[in-house]
Amino acid sequence: MELSVIAQFIPKIGPLFKKVLALISTLSLIVSVVAGLTPTPEERDLVKNVIFIIGDGMGENHLEMTKADLGIDLVMETMPLRGQSKTSALGGVVTDSAAGGTALSCGIRTLNATVGVFSYDIFGWYEVPTNLTEIAIEKGMKTGVITTDSTGGATPATFSAHTSARSNQNDIAAQQIASDIDLIWGAANGITTPEEAEAAGFTYINNATQMNALQSDSRSFAQFDSNELWKSNPANDTPTLTQMSVKAFELLDNDNGFFIMIEGAHIDKFSHSNKREETVACVRELDNTVAAALEFAENDGETLVVVTADHETGAIAYKDGRYEYTSGSHSNANVPLLVYGSTNFIENGKAVKNKHVAIYTAMSMGVPAGEFPRKNPTNFAMNNAA
Repeated sequence: MELSVIAQFIPKIGPLFKKVLALISTLSLIVSVVAGLTPTPEERDLVKNVIFIIGDGMGENHLEMTKADLGIDLVMETMPLRGQSKTSALGGVVTDSAAGGTALSCGIRTLNATVGVFSYDIFGWYEVPTNLTEIAIEKGMKTGVITTDSTGGATPATFSAHTSARSNQNDIAAQQIASDIDLIWGAANGITTPEEAEAAGFTYINNATQMNALQSDSRSFAQFDSNELWKSNPANDTPTLTQMSVKAFELLDNDNGFFIMIEGAHIDKFSHSNKREETVACVRELDNTVAAALEFAENDGETLVVVTADHETGAIAYKDGRYEYTSGSHSNANVPLLVYGSTNFIENGKAVKNKHVAIYTAMSMGVPAGEFPRKNPTNFAMNNAA
């Protein structure tokens, strides 16, 4: 059925639809409370800045394999608080990056393949959950989203968009360009043109030289070489993940604080195909990024650094004296959760649900206990009735 035909019925069904969704939302909240799934957490230490680092697909044994293969220790394992994140999507199923990212960005569990939406309202007809980037913008903080994936990849999308499917790349690109995010850097999404980015108020860049020339009063949209961006020694004037991060800290640092999500996406990509050497290289580069984040945080004294993953990929296991892939898919294994800059973000050794990582981060940013996750009314049906 054509959208124009559907649209003529929206004014009639909109109010009823909104009432039904409101009822579902209320019932969902009641069930959660009764089931003890939404206890009010204790207060967390307050910080000015948040550096939120995600190793996509990075499980505990990815760290062990990297240490064993390279004969090194990892800087991230020196962080004072260490626990784990339980990575299930809604219903306890093995998560994909979209649902896993939504848990980490919005503090809710939702359906696989959906980006920043509630399971009962995936089209955002009535409401969407507020993500951590939007919380930061509301508080007057600067914000950034960095990835080695496309800027429209599932994980960066969950921190910058709301849509019913991760495949809705046009929708994600449009929301990112329309957002108030200060920098969005990654590989080309195949949609956003330099002209569109510039018209939206971004400085468009596509190499490291242009990146390093940026000034702190600019907003920027970067589309780097997708074949080089994941490497520790990239060609074609392409920055590394660590170099992007260091420059972003410089650009975002200000009196009101900042929030930035940094994703090493290729740990997941290479684990799907069991490419061991490349995966190890990506974990090493992510650890370099963590080291840079910790250096900034130590010098600043008011910065929270959170390192975790959206899920584990490859079901890496220790077999016959060696860490080996046993799958090419996601697993339900717990993933690392490492924290610097807070004394009470988690208890050492404790495993928490992935959605709680977002909730504790929001609280560290000054959101009162019980006020995140937050519902943001969209009135989508009425806005699209004309």
